[in-house]
This record gives sequence, structure tokens and C-alpha cells, in this order.
Amino acid sequence: MRYEPQLARLGLFDARVPRYTSYPTAPHFGGSVDHTLFTTWVEAIPAGSAISLYLHVPFCRRLCWFCACRTQGTQSEAPVIAYVATLLAEIALLRRHLPQGVTLSRLHWGGGTPTLLPAAQIERLAAAVFEAVPLGAGAEFSVEIDPNEIDAARLDALVAAGMNRASIGVQDFDPLIQKTIGRAQSYELTRDVADMIRDRGVRSLNADILYGLPHQTTARMIDSVEKLLTLSPDRVALYGYAHVPWMSRRQQMIPSDTMPTPQERLRLFETAAELFNADGYTSVGIDHFARPDDGLARALAAGTLRRNFQGYTDDTAPVLIGLGASSISRFPQGFAQNVSGTSDYTKAIRAGRFATHRGHVFAGEDQMRARIIEALMCDFHVSRAEILRDFDCTPDRLDALLRSASEAFGGMVTVDADGLTIPPAARPLTRMVARAFDAYSQTAAQHSIAV
Repeated sequence: MRYEPQLARLGLFDARVPRYTSYPTAPHFGGSVDHTLFTTWVEAIPAGSAISLYLHVPFCRRLCWFCACRTQGTQSEAPVIAYVATLLAEIALLRRHLPQGVTLSRLHWGGGTPTLLPAAQIERLAAAVFEAVPLGAGAEFSVEIDPNEIDAARLDALVAAGMNRASIGVQDFDPLIQKTIGRAQSYELTRDVADMIRDRGVRSLNADILYGLPHQTTARMIDSVEKLLTLSPDRVALYGYAHVPWMSRRQQMIPSDTMPTPQERLRLFETAAELFNADGYTSVGIDHFARPDDGLARALAAGTLRRNFQGYTDDTAPVLIGLGASSISRFPQGFAQNVSGTSDYTKAIRAGRFATHRGHVFAGEDQMRARIIEALMCDFHVSRAEILRDFDCTPDRLDALLRSASEAFGGMVTVDADGLTIPPAARPLTRMVARAFDAYSQTAAQHSIAV
């Protein structure tokens, strides 16, 4: 890569930087937000407005070694069915506090493995959600699907409930890599599941693939991406695997000496990106690719691309409510997170209160800095006019912030009368540039993950 020496001097290959799916990031949430404040925020949602809903199912039939998500393994349906009962109670509680006429613009089921749910439980859960908050016009209902954990009955139940976007986890198709990360999933199985989804009329298909995995080489990356392209997903997330065995115990199963170097990681990303672009995908933000007619590509062109806990989104609803253990909600007033343990979550809901146990109330420059970081992550540009229009900030204060960030990156980031821009050569630094606007960055570095 032509600019690799400059990127190295600026610390790219040594950096551990948050993904900035929120600001402040979740490690900085505290006890200032409890179930009482969460209830107040829910009741303050304007009547008749549209919100988004995220529903978290933390169970997996098997625990993939690469995964650092909050999940738990189960071979029995009993804990899953009990968890669904708690979710139903949480949905009923939410319904009691939501103002009249609120509808859904987006509904996403994630995990864990939401397709672990039996078909009957899928039907019960979807019915309860839509009874509490019906889908609005043009709404999107997406579900994360594990090809190893889906069948015709469950897929039929999801489609009957209104699922119109499916997301398939791929990670990598190479057998050696799959064995090393504890995720056996053949190309043929993935292809067959994609066909099942499309045969049922689901209009949009997403896929997730990882770079920076153990034993991953340029040749293996090319092979996996070319296989994925035969499935013609509408949207692809190309995430960097974060090897943090000191934080995620299951990652200790993966030999650290099989990991690519930071420089090799960058080349793996660039190899995959070139293949997606050559196949007609539009680059979206730092790690997504979309067909030109996909909602993400349209949002990028319209300047309405946003970023939330699921990554990039074309959803502009100001409220995202998370249901389930460890789920995070976003309100205009701040963030709220449910307790992580399923037993504590269940105890709170059974007591008739929301399971909120921490969060963050926006104060000071939080919202302005959040928008600056989001603009960088989405558009690689901060509009000076937009920030001055939408936030209580003087031109001198904003200019000082922009100049300070630019100076930190030795001219690879430009500042002019329009604002700050990250040119293509410097875009691998985007998360580091964003961190320059993070007022919590000194402690954030203790909890962050590798670029």
C-alpha cells in the first residue's frame, strides 16, 4: 500500500480504538440511568412518532470461539422458552408506557442466535411485538440467521411474521479457518439457506464476513469473497476480527500465533474491498458495501446515513429501544442498557420494572461530539455549517477542535471553510480521527479493541 509508511507513523498498526457505534461508548456508561429514568424517557416519546426496536436473544446452540458477544450456550429449549416468556413480559411492560400511535420504522432480532427459537416461539414473539408497536409504512424487519440453525418451519414463521431483510453470518468459507475459530459452515449450506430465504420472497439479504482471522491469507480471502459474491447479497459487512483473549475467554481457544499482523490485516481488508467494488458494490463507511439500489447506498448518496449499535443504517428514527438481556437503548436524552445476566434480567422484569441498570445522560458537548464522530464514520467529512447550525457551539470553538484533529494527523486530514475531510488515502485512520473528538478517549483506550 502506497501510504502504509505514513499510516504506520501515525500509529494505525498499534492503535486500539472503539468502533464508535455510540458516543460515549458503552464502557463509559454509568449508574446515572436506572429503570425509573428509562420509563420517563419512554413516556416522553412523541405520540404518533416512529421508533426502532432491537430484540436480543443471547442463546446459541454452540459458542463460536471467535465471538466476543454476550451469549450463552444451550442444548435444551427450556431456557430459551423461559427467556421468551420474559421478553413477552418486557414487551407488555413497554406497551403500557408507550404513548399512543407509536409505530416501528425498524425491527431487528439479533443475538446470539435468534433463529434458535422454535417456530411457535417466533410466532408468539412477533405477534406480541406488533401488538405493542405495529410496523409503520415502509418498515423493515430484519433477523440475524445462522445457516446452521434454521429450517423451513422457522423460516416460514419469520416470513409470515413480516421479515423482509435477512442477515447471514459467513465469517469465512475456508475449512482450516472455520476449524480454528470453531465455526463449521460450508459454502453449500450457506448457499442453500440464501436460496431458501429468497424463494420465500424476502427482498433483501445481508451477509457478514470477517478479515483478520487466524490463518487468513490473501488467497483465502479472495476465495471466500468470490464465493460470497455468487450469493449476490444486497449488503455486506466486512468486519475486522478483534482478537482479545484477555477479554473473551473463548478466544483463548484460538492460537495467537496464527493471527495475521496488523499490516496484513489492512491488506486483507483492501483485497476484499477491491473485489466488492469491482463487482459493483458501493463502499459505505469504513466497512460496509451495498448494491446501488440498497437502502444504505441510497442513504449515503442522500447524506442520511447513520450509525448505531448494529453498525451502519438508513434508519433515522431518534429512538431505538433495546429489549432483552444486555440490550442498549438510545433516546434523545441519552443511552440506557439492560442488565447483562439473563437471571438478573428476568428478576427485574418479573418484579414489574424495566431491567435498566446503567447508561449515560447527555451533557455538555456530548451530542455535538457524537454527531461529529458519526459524520466522520459515515461520510468522512464534518460539515462546519451543519455543526454550527444544529449545536450551541461558537465558530472559534469548533475551528479549534477541527484544527487540533487535523494537526494530530500530519496533514493527512484536511480542514477548510467547509469543515474537516478525511481523504481516501487516510480513511484507514477514520476511527483514530474520530477518537480525536472523544472527550472520554483517555480511559476509552483501556477498553477498546484493535483497528
